[in-house]
Amino acid sequence: MPMTRCVLCPRRCDALRDEKIGKGVCGMGLLPVVARAAAHMWEEPCISGSKGSGTIFFSGCPLGCVFCQNALIAHQGLGRALSIRQLSELFARVEDLGVHNLNLVNPTHFVPAIAEALARRKPGIPVVWNSSGYEDVVMVRSVASYVDVFLPDLKYATAETAGLLAGAPDYFETALAAISAMCKQTGPPVYEKSLLQTGTLIRHLVLPLRVSESISILDAIARHLPAWTPVSLMRQYTPMNNPTFPGLNRRLTAREYARARNHMQFLGLPGYFQQKDAADSAFTPAFLDEESTRLFPDTES
Repeated sequence: MPMTRCVLCPRRCDALRDEKIGKGVCGMGLLPVVARAAAHMWEEPCISGSKGSGTIFFSGCPLGCVFCQNALIAHQGLGRALSIRQLSELFARVEDLGVHNLNLVNPTHFVPAIAEALARRKPGIPVVWNSSGYEDVVMVRSVASYVDVFLPDLKYATAETAGLLAGAPDYFETALAAISAMCKQTGPPVYEKSLLQTGTLIRHLVLPLRVSESISILDAIARHLPAWTPVSLMRQYTPMNNPTFPGLNRRLTAREYARARNHMQFLGLPGYFQQKDAADSAFTPAFLDEESTRLFPDTES
């Protein structure tokens, strides 16, 4: 892989990246860096099912939220660089676990390598694109032949909040455009035995003191996206990384979540609600431990 200037994500930072070194916002080179590969039982019921979702956690992040629960990999780059051949082999090993899908977590900044790895061998199970939602429409279209399910976040409604918490004041309009493209690409959700086979499922994490933003986001989904688009309204916010912004030093209250849940029900949006016990740091997966790396190829094959 020759050194190149990167414009993959909406940052378009034009940073130099070679195989292992990157000077951009994501902090990553061109070769994918992976921190975990394992069956994951804690996704939405239509994703995890009874056998789990085969998650591949990629390191680095073009968004960089201050409260990220995966800060060790998103902010600090913890992980192991894999060749494209090794990544393709890892995909096959995860599929062999008998999981319901291949779940690519935070893949945006590694699009070329992931696409090439999937092109070598298309999995026999749905491929899930699990992202922050902060993506370029052209990039979304470029993965059309590889991705079956889009699982984007829609995090922030205002430029002020997105600027403060992620340094991305253009987040809302950018993510909404990308998610609209995802919905057009996949069409209405298709389920088989209650498991999502194709479609777009939007996630929104309700943040303390910011329920008004959640209501604005739900309104935008109802107004701008197809009525069949399911929404996962998440209440798992857990204080991480010692955030100093108002409200982010505590968990969400039952009343705050109820306001957002009631509004989603009022709008008639389909989807999922999350239980209170999801707000626990114990649900943050381990990275680069024996379980999370046992499937990693040891050498170039």
